[in-house]
Amino acid sequence: MADLPLWEAGVGVAAIEFADYRGSDHSRAFALPAPYFVYRGDFFKADRYGMRGVFMKTDTLDLNLSLGASLPVDSNETPARAGMPDLAPSIEAGPSLVVTMWRSTEQRMRLDLRMPLRGAVTIESHPRYIGLQFFPHLNLDIHDPAGMTGWNLGLLAGPVYTDGRYNRYFYEVAPAFATATRPAYSPGGGYAGIQFIAALSKRFPKYWVGGFVRYDTLRGAVFEDSPLVTSKRYAAGGFGISWILGASSQRVPVNPYGDEAQ
Repeated sequence: MADLPLWEAGVGVAAIEFADYRGSDHSRAFALPAPYFVYRGDFFKADRYGMRGVFMKTDTLDLNLSLGASLPVDSNETPARAGMPDLAPSIEAGPSLVVTMWRSTEQRMRLDLRMPLRGAVTIESHPRYIGLQFFPHLNLDIHDPAGMTGWNLGLLAGPVYTDGRYNRYFYEVAPAFATATRPAYSPGGGYAGIQFIAALSKRFPKYWVGGFVRYDTLRGAVFEDSPLVTSKRYAAGGFGISWILGASSQRVPVNPYGDEAQ
């Protein structure tokens, strides 16, 4: 075990490129602030796995709070949605059960089955509940990949399932917005494609760097016939750097390869 600060904080910048939504062939690049925050408390944790509350943790099971988000979409800048209402940004939250299926003897590698179930709510003056997403996936964490000391590589893949309300928010064409080239359409819930993500990061003494690439295929998705689906492939990526500005004097025991001490 290593003793690390209870919390660390910093700030930086990130460059990311995302399609407007899964299934859109129109993408945008963003330059965003990249806050760096790590907290190693008993219940609340914030680290490379995200921000979460830990409700239960054993050697093989972990029940925590999973978070996600989506970016806003200006329909006037998205050809397939021209004349339709804009999409508000959303935040997603819900429980996630993590089952550790295998770990190497020195714990440099770990394979988890993660099962987050999240409800989404728009971020606007009158927030709306817009549905559920279930994303069971396998996640492989590799520390010091290919002998690169201090680097962390994460690989994950799994199917996505969304309910009808969620799909209608992103892919429905109401009769009032139908055109000759955009017929009315209303999807149900079910299979929503497969998602793959690879992420690489390293914490240096004074700064942190990281990047990711993401690829989705929507073939077979329940909404693939929506006129708003203009690409059945979804790609995204980004890179960020954050400078570490401060850390707590209180220290806690932490596994050097990323697992909190039990």
